[in-house]
Amino acid sequence: MTASQMMTRQGALHGVRVLDLTRFYSGPFATLMLAGFGAEVIRIDGPEQGDPTMTGPPFLGKDGVSLDRKHDSDLGLAYLKRCRDKKSITLNMRTPEGMELFHALLRKSDILVENLRPGAAERLGIDYETNRQVNPAIVHCALTGYGSTGADRRLKAYDLMIQAAAGLMSITGAPDGGPSKAGTALADGITGAFAVSGILAALTEQRMSGRGQFVDVAMADCLLSLVLDEPLDCYPQMGMAPRQGNRIMRFSPFNTYVTRDGAIALGAATNEDWLALLGVIDRLDLAEDAKFMNTGWRVANNAIIDAIVIEWTEKRTTAEAIEALTRGDVAASPIRDIDDILAWEHLGARDMLQTIAHPTETLEQRVVGAGFPIKMGRTAKGYTAPAPTLGQHNQEVYGGLLGLSGERIDDLKCRRII
Repeated sequence: MTASQMMTRQGALHGVRVLDLTRFYSGPFATLMLAGFGAEVIRIDGPEQGDPTMTGPPFLGKDGVSLDRKHDSDLGLAYLKRCRDKKSITLNMRTPEGMELFHALLRKSDILVENLRPGAAERLGIDYETNRQVNPAIVHCALTGYGSTGADRRLKAYDLMIQAAAGLMSITGAPDGGPSKAGTALADGITGAFAVSGILAALTEQRMSGRGQFVDVAMADCLLSLVLDEPLDCYPQMGMAPRQGNRIMRFSPFNTYVTRDGAIALGAATNEDWLALLGVIDRLDLAEDAKFMNTGWRVANNAIIDAIVIEWTEKRTTAEAIEALTRGDVAASPIRDIDDILAWEHLGARDMLQTIAHPTETLEQRVVGAGFPIKMGRTAKGYTAPAPTLGQHNQEVYGGLLGLSGERIDDLKCRRII
C-alpha cells in the first residue's frame, strides 16, 4: 500500500484536532461523526468521572449485557457506541494548572465542541470569547437545547422536552390518539448531525480567513427545521388532523397496510407511481376515472384509496406483496424489527452493522452498533477503534502532544489535576 493510499484511509479530516467536552448524545454524536471522517477527537473528562453514559445502564462487559454493573471494567453500552475512535484524557479544569493545560491543548486544536447549558461555559472560563483570546482560529461549536440567545436559552432540556417543544410530538401518532415521541432520540441525533455541517462550514472558512468563529446549534431549531417542512399552519383550512399516523398528507396512497402475516409500507408520490400500483393490484380500471387520477382528490378521500390498497394487501403475505410491488417498480418495504434488520444482507454489504468492541475485555456476546453512514469514494475511514477507557490517552496527549515529562505527568496525577 502506498503512502497516498494510507493517507486516504485516514479520512478526509485527517490532521484536524477536536477537543470534545460533550456529554450524553447530541454532542458525542457530532464528535463521533467527526472521528468517522478522520479527525483526531480528544475527549476531556474529569479525573473522577467521565461521560455519565460511561457508568450508566445498560452495561457491556465480559459477562455480556446487563442493567447492573457486575465488574469494574463494565462500560455503558451507549458510551461504547458514541465514543468509538476517540481519545480520552482527564483534566481538572477547575484549577489554575488545569486551565493552563487546557489552554495549551486549545492552542494546538482546530475545533472545540461542547454541549453545556448556556452560562456554564462562561462560569468555567471556556466560552468562545475567552477561548478565541487563546486561539483566534478556534471553531467553537456549542450545542444547547434552545440556543445561546433568546428568552428560553437557559432552560434545561433533554430530547423528550425538545420533541415536545418543537412540535414533533404534536404531529406524531394516530389522528384519534394522543401525541407521542419518536421511537428514537431524534432531536439529539439530528442536532449532532446539523452541528457537523456547521462545524465543517466554519472550518472551511477558517482555512481561507485564518479566523475561527462561534457555531451556535440549538436542538429546538434543528428539529423545528424538519417539523416545519410540513405546512402545519395550513392543516386546519385543508381539514387535516394534526396527527396523520403513518401517512404523508401530500400523497395518497402513502401509508402502512396490513398483510396476511403483518404489514408493509408503500406509497405513490406521483401519478406515474399510482398507475404502476394500479397495474400491480389489477385496478387499472380506476385510471379511466379522472378523480382517481387527481392527487388532491385522492388526498381528500384517502380512506377510499387506502381501502382499495388494503383489499389487495390483506390477501397476500408480506413477502408476496413486496415481491409483486418491487417487480412493478412501486416503492414499498416490509416493516423490519431489530431481528429483521440484523438479518438484512444489504446493511451488512454496506458495513452498517458493526460489532461493538470493548477497550479492555474480549466479549463473547455480539452487540451491534451502526457503522459510519457516509461513504467516501476516496478518503473513506469510518470507525476503526473502540471507545477509550477514562484517561487512556493521558500519556500520549500530555507526553506526546504537549511534551510533558513523565515526572510531571505523574505529579499531575498525584495531585488530581489529570
